[in-house]
Amino acid sequence: MNGTLIRLTARQLLGQKRTVLLLLFGLVPVLIAVLYRVAGNDEPQRWAASALNARLIIGTFLPLAALVFGTAALGSEFEDGTAVYILSKPIPRRVIVLSKLLVSWLATAGVVLAATVVATIIALWGEPRDGILVGFALAVVAGALVYCALFMWLSVLTSRALIVGLLYVFIWEGVITRLFAGVRFFSVRQYTLGIADTVVDVPARVFNPRLGEMEAVALATITTALTVYLAVRRLRRWEIGEAS
Repeated sequence: MNGTLIRLTARQLLGQKRTVLLLLFGLVPVLIAVLYRVAGNDEPQRWAASALNARLIIGTFLPLAALVFGTAALGSEFEDGTAVYILSKPIPRRVIVLSKLLVSWLATAGVVLAATVVATIIALWGEPRDGILVGFALAVVAGALVYCALFMWLSVLTSRALIVGLLYVFIWEGVITRLFAGVRFFSVRQYTLGIADTVVDVPARVFNPRLGEMEAVALATITTALTVYLAVRRLRRWEIGEAS
């Protein structure tokens, strides 16, 4: 890790309007949880696990937050031409990638985790949690790392990383993986839900992810390591002229 890079990246990511917008977006699950409790609906465990966390937070909020922070951590410097100042210094490429990834991961996990914890506590107020709160909190942190690594790699691979990332989130994960069960092995969302299941202790009718616990952990680990490796390799092949 490089302390200077970490500080500069944190200032870059957290000092933008997008961070404020994501914080405001994080209030949506909380507001929905409040409305749900006020309405007095049945089966709060099922709703909190499957609807609130699995669909809204992990299905939408988490990947969007990771997309914003993950692509901006390094990709924005290629867009404005300032990457040349980093790449021209004798800093190992893996240090650059890992430093940027750390900041984007912590930013994403922090924003989404806060919304997850507050919304889930409200949704399950007075009800047994059976690992739902802890399980999804763990899943959000782990999923944020995988998503950020993936989107950071996209940001050094193409100048249209934001568009590609949106297509992945809404078309691939939102549509394709629901139509074809076999492609669940290529979905970060499914990895994240599988990781949640390592702690969540409820019947299958309440929460039933498509991947087993060990499969999800293994695939999440492999995906993170592979995308970090590919991002480092891509940076090593960059010519200074390409980043200016």
